[in-house]
Amino acid sequence: MDVINQREAVPFITADGSTIRELLAHRNSAIRQQSLAEARLAPGQSTTPHHHKVTEEIYYILTGSADMTLAGDTRPVGPGDAIAIPPGMSHTIKNTGSVELVFLCTCAPGYEPTDTFLE
Repeated sequence: MDVINQREAVPFITADGSTIRELLAHRNSAIRQQSLAEARLAPGQSTTPHHHKVTEEIYYILTGSADMTLAGDTRPVGPGDAIAIPPGMSHTIKNTGSVELVFLCTCAPGYEPTDTFLE
């Protein structure tokens, strides 16, 4: 059984500029077809607009508030919101609040930095 606690996951900065803690993926568990990570953005920070050719993502907002832009459509998002990001769609998220934005990212297939293309 693979159990990874967020406190034990080593953070790293992705190509889009977010701080990620990979919770479950092929690199640290028996999971092979998807991945789960926690992402954080400081107030005022945004990810670099990017897309993934193969990977589909879901963002699930835990804390904070943000503007999510997907293929030119921008909407405010907050705790409890889940955002579907199909492959090939340009996207970015900007922390619009005064506290750290924390959200979960699921990827299928699992996250690979080589599938992130900055715009």
